[in-house]
This record gives sequence, structure tokens and C-alpha cells, in this order.
Amino acid sequence: MKKVSVKCRNVRLAYGTTEVLKDVNLDIEPGEFFALLGPSGSGKSTLLRLIAGFNPHQHGQLLIDGVDISDQPPWDRNIGMVFQSYALWPHLSVWDHVAFGLVERKVAKAEMKARVGAALDTVGLTGFAERRPNQLSGGQQQRVALARTIVIEPQVLLLDEPLSNLDKTLRVQMRQELRALQRRLGITTIFVTHDQEEAMSTADRMAVLDKGVVQQVGAPATLYDHPVNPFVAGFVGTMNLLPSQVRARDAQTLTLEIDGVGSVQWPLSGEAGAVPDTPRLLLSFRPHAVTMQAADGGGDTTHVWVPGTVESREFLGEATRYRVRVGSHALAVDQPHYAGASGYDAGSAVRVGLHASQVRVFAN
Repeated sequence: MKKVSVKCRNVRLAYGTTEVLKDVNLDIEPGEFFALLGPSGSGKSTLLRLIAGFNPHQHGQLLIDGVDISDQPPWDRNIGMVFQSYALWPHLSVWDHVAFGLVERKVAKAEMKARVGAALDTVGLTGFAERRPNQLSGGQQQRVALARTIVIEPQVLLLDEPLSNLDKTLRVQMRQELRALQRRLGITTIFVTHDQEEAMSTADRMAVLDKGVVQQVGAPATLYDHPVNPFVAGFVGTMNLLPSQVRARDAQTLTLEIDGVGSVQWPLSGEAGAVPDTPRLLLSFRPHAVTMQAADGGGDTTHVWVPGTVESREFLGEATRYRVRVGSHALAVDQPHYAGASGYDAGSAVRVGLHASQVRVFAN
């Protein structure tokens, strides 16, 4: 099947005076696995349903393979959708579920048998054709929903949080299977999720939405390492945001006043991004990018060191996450765990080190 692109051009959608999508522009490449990521109410599911044809937009274009399908009803769009609930009927067998779309399209029986068999084989359910939904696990039910969708050979596959009803272990397994299936079929796929880990582990690229506005589009590593604003920084993974006031600036150094800490010298060379020319800044950095040592340690000069106090600790297995009070702010600090390591107890005086290359600086 031909791989197709999906493009949104200045798409707007409102319910009364409430704007749900605001001038959305996206270019999804042929055969790409693309994720829409955002909090509840961000517009990601609305955009997915708009592409499917369930929600009409009031302005803009929706292009599939260069053709504007904005006025086409859902049944005329060659688009398949897997819903969060799977929408399986309890009285139908697996075979009947998968064959349903082909029956509606009046496909000949011989071809139907071949295509249903191939779809079940693709999702690993060849021996389950006669079972009912209540005889299947959650993962198997999801595979039935996928087989029912891919058997009609859609140009575009839409996935609306298809893993949210599964437990954590099964979610990890199924997202790996989902990614492998998409690569094998080559279908342009758009995946909606609020789970950052799911989006980053499956998508070629992703878009982060907030309040109907696309905040940033790019590869998962790009959004993780180089967020364009504090919202993306805080939504894609865990992020510390440390407010500061600029007291002085020269060609190499900023003098920053951090609330409750005092003045620190911040180097302007080697930073992860340009420092805005504003009086108040936000230092943004990941928990694992922070170095921590006892307050009397002899830290290197490549880091900016600030004093803090451990408030609590949480054992995560491969790491220990500390909550460290720095001035009037609490930071999350992840330190690798090794067998026999004692770590720091609550109340311990420490200092945390920040390297400019691992810190994004935003205007505050």
C-alpha cells in the first residue's frame, strides 16, 4: 500500500466561544509513527477525531496525500481508528470482529477469508478466531481491535490512547509490539497519549499540545533535550525549574540571584541554549543531570554549585530520587543506585552541581 502524508493547515475548531484547536499546523511524513502528546483538555484527541472525520473543523485544511478531505464524511476516508475502549461486542467472535469492516464493504468471501486470516496472523491471534472477547486478555482484546482496523487496509491508522486500559508490564510489551507492527506494515500512524514515556519510546516524531496550541514538534530526544518553553520542559519528562534574578551581565558570565541562596556566577559559554536578555530567568534541568555531594565536598570548577538540604528520598531501583531544598525551592535530584551505597538521609546538608551544557535557560 502507498504510504501517505497527513498535513494540517491552520486548522481551527471551537465549540461556541471555546477554542479547542487554534491554528494547528502539522506535517506528518508518509509511513511515520507520529505521537500527539499533551495533558487532558489539550486538544489531542479532538485533533485525532477531526482527522477521522468525527469532528468537523471550522477553518483550515486537512490534507491526506495532498488531497483536502475536510468535506469528506468518515466513511469515505480510508482511515482506520483504534479506540481507547476497543469497542468489542460480547456476542461476536474474534473472526466476526475482524471481518466486520469487510462485510460492510461487501468483499467477496474468498478474499475476506484470506484477509481476515492474514490480519489475525499479523497480530498473533491465528488460533483465537472462535473466541469471544470475555475469553481474551486485555492485550489480546487490543490485538483484535488492531486486526479489525488493519484488515481494511487504511491509508492512515489512528490510535486513541490504546494502551491506557492495560497494566504497566503489558503496556510496555504492547507498545513494543505496536511499534514493530507499524514498521512492518508501513502505515502512517498517529498515536494520541498523555504518557510521555509511551510517546518517546514509540514515536519517530511527536507534537506537544497545550490548550489547543502546538507547542513544539520534533524527535523525542529533541523535545527532551531542547524544549522551547517551560511547558514542554515540564511536560516531557521530569524537569526542575529554578527561578533567578539577573544582577549583572558581561560577555562571559551572568551574576544570578537565586531566591534564598544568594549570588552565583553563571557561565555563558557551553550552555544548552541561548540565554534570554531578560531580568528574570528560569534555570531548567533534568533530575539526572544534577550532581550532588556532601556540603563539605571538593567539587570541580566545571559546575555551578549551590547549597541545599535533603528533605526526603525515594528509592526507584536504578536510582534514588532526592527532594533537595535549595533556598525557597525544592529540586528533584536523581543519583544512580549501587549495591551497598548509603546515600543521604533527610536533613543532610549537601550541595548540588549544575553544568551549563545540561541547563536550558528561559525567560521568566
